[in-house]
Parts: sequence; structure tokens; C-alpha cells
Amino acid sequence: MNNLILTDMAGAYIEHSMVITNFVSIVSAQLKNSLCRVFPDNVQYTWWFGDEKKTIIPDVSINCQVRSRRGNTFVNAPQFVMEVLSDSTEKYDRTEKKDIYRKEEIDEYWIVDWRKRKVEIFNLDYDENQEPQYYLFQTITESNKEELKLIHFPHVKIGFDMLFDIEY
Repeated sequence: MNNLILTDMAGAYIEHSMVITNFVSIVSAQLKNSLCRVFPDNVQYTWWFGDEKKTIIPDVSINCQVRSRRGNTFVNAPQFVMEVLSDSTEKYDRTEKKDIYRKEEIDEYWIVDWRKRKVEIFNLDYDENQEPQYYLFQTITESNKEELKLIHFPHVKIGFDMLFDIEY
């Protein structure tokens, strides 16, 4: 069975795209001399769960194995994914998509709410049965914005105000 997961993004706010663009532009320059690359929502990842094929397009991903791809589709898991919430995708981003990322053992998952100016940072760890689980590492808002950082890319600096620079 071939299941392509697509979510209708019609009506997405420009601010949604601006947060993605801000993150990619800030992080891209800092990863330039590494094996890792940051990608906006124009690449997809395809994984198999038993007989079920899932194709996912994250809003942002950082992948350190960029040769593991076929065209614009990666077959390996990235090390980082970020989803920027929208009305049409919030439930999916917080449930099914998060579960797929967990099963693929993606180290770090950010859920960004541009309306509330909030970043939820989830870190992958393993429970007592050695099953991968996401644990809320930190929630970043205006009150603790100086603490915003990538857990698994500590050398990359990203400012809260720069991420949420969505005025036009």
C-alpha cells in the first residue's frame, strides 16, 4: 500500500512562510562548512512502516546525510525537524506527524507557533522499554527567549527575535 500524506496548505499565512525562511537563512550560513544542510518545505522524506509507505514534507529539516536521496526525496531520517503551526495542520503536526518523527528516531523536534511567539522543543530519548519517546525539553516564549537553542547543534546560534521577525 502506498500512502502519500499531503496536507492542504491553502490559506496558509505569509507569517508561516516567513518563520520558515528566517530559520533556514539563519541556520544555513552556520552549517555551510559542515556535512549538514538545512532545508525548507520543498524536500520530502519517505519511510516504510511495515507494508505502509509514508511520505512527509517537514516545514524545516536539518539533514547530515544529504547523499541518501532520490531526487528531492530523502530515504534517511534528518537529525532535526521543525513544524510551524497553522490552523489546518496543528493537530496533524502534534499527533501523527510527531509520531512518525518519533518512530524514525529524529533527535530533535520543534513545534513553532508564530501567533503566540512560542517554540516547543522536544528531545528524543528512550523509555524503560528502549522505545523512542519525545520529551518536552523546553518551551521558549518572550519571557525566556535568550534560552532558544538547538539541542543537537549547539554551535548554531538562533535568536528568538530573528526567528519571529515577521513584520512586513
